[in-house]
Amino acid sequence: MKDILLVLPEIVLLSLTSLLLVVDLFVGRTQKHFTFACGIGALLWTALFVGAQFTPIGSMQSEFAFAGLFVADGAATVLKLAILLSAAVALAYSWTYLKKHGLDNGEFIALVLLGTLGMMVIASAASMLTAYLGLELLSLSMYALVALKRDDRIATEAAMKYFVLGALASGLLLFGMSIIYGATGSISLGGISAALGKANPTAVAFGLIFIAAGVSFKLGVVPFHMWVPDVYNGAPTAVTLFLGTAPKVAAFALAYRLFGSGLTPAAGDWSVILAVIATLSVVLGNLIAIVQTNIKRMLAYSAVANMGFLLLGFVGGGKEGYAAALFYAVAYAITGLVSFGILVLLSGRGVEFDNIDDLKGLNTRSPWFAFLMLLAMFSLAGIPPTIGFWAKLSVIESVVGAGYTWIAVIAVLASLVGAFYYLRVVRVMYFAEPTEGALALPNRSETVLISANALAILVLGALPSTIMAVCLKALQTG
Repeated sequence: MKDILLVLPEIVLLSLTSLLLVVDLFVGRTQKHFTFACGIGALLWTALFVGAQFTPIGSMQSEFAFAGLFVADGAATVLKLAILLSAAVALAYSWTYLKKHGLDNGEFIALVLLGTLGMMVIASAASMLTAYLGLELLSLSMYALVALKRDDRIATEAAMKYFVLGALASGLLLFGMSIIYGATGSISLGGISAALGKANPTAVAFGLIFIAAGVSFKLGVVPFHMWVPDVYNGAPTAVTLFLGTAPKVAAFALAYRLFGSGLTPAAGDWSVILAVIATLSVVLGNLIAIVQTNIKRMLAYSAVANMGFLLLGFVGGGKEGYAAALFYAVAYAITGLVSFGILVLLSGRGVEFDNIDDLKGLNTRSPWFAFLMLLAMFSLAGIPPTIGFWAKLSVIESVVGAGYTWIAVIAVLASLVGAFYYLRVVRVMYFAEPTEGALALPNRSETVLISANALAILVLGALPSTIMAVCLKALQTG
């Protein structure tokens, strides 16, 4: 009975997803908004179960279920809440866009909910098997979402590329896990941590290389980033919104469970690998983003650089470094919801906002939405007093504290380079002549939601110590 209670949020979400698929069969084409409302309600209802079951974070001890396959702890609490709320907000932004493009169907909702379920399983993984199952559930859902617009050649091509490269990365990850299992005799992350010191160092080193490659692909960092710009650009913008937010939190969860729990004794080996990957991602992601004219591709390369920053938290190591990376993942998800959310909302009623030039004169046409996009760009660039500034600062502090001062210097310089293309978006919005045609603005409820989301960038930026304290407490029980 205890095992069932610990996985109750996952059971609730799976049950509601199955029920939603049945209900959708009896909902007419003109009433699909009811299905979307039920999907958002399912995510929020599950979030209530997570919050009610696992609070208060600071006093919670790790509890295991199903013979050590599943763990309920503070880290899982924060990660699941961030994932569920991000997915719910992304769905709320997507309705009008999907309706315009004929994608307002139950399949979209079901795939989002199943992908979210996979992310929740990753967040509570206490075994390599559980982590892999959650990852595959997420990945298969994302492949289908990207290809949902079946008559679009670009979307289909992006989905095929994502699927082929994703299958290869999953194979690399699984092969690395099998090597670690052979070296330690355990698939439990706790058992691996205990046995790693006595394992064959050569086998462990090979296993770490393959696991690092698999995790790097899921994060979308150099040199495993080739799929990111094509998928971000090829997928419908509403799918890009979801892909660029909640799964980034899940990618942190995967890295934390594997590196921060199971492979901690080998930190001296994998931290070097991650340091090289993170540094290359921060530098190349920012440099390539400069020459992009398509805003979704620009934000894709921005994601490569930002995920490199997230990995730097693991290079810093220790609870402080992991907490900085968690802080960064949450901050990036909040900011990504605003940047992609504005593109989705503005594209849902008029011209598709694909290029940076589509934002020309946005301040003249809608000063409020231009201001909200400005906040998102400032946060991504790491300009105070936004939450993005404090997220970058916390990661850099952890890296310096670990003795990697040269990496911190490179990261700061790369961020200064990256500020150029973020500020270019601001320049286009505020100083370029507006494009022809009227701008159809979102309705009041959508405007209120995106405004609250954007203002959270400032409000949470004013409370960095509080957020960091929550992250630290969560990971102390992890």
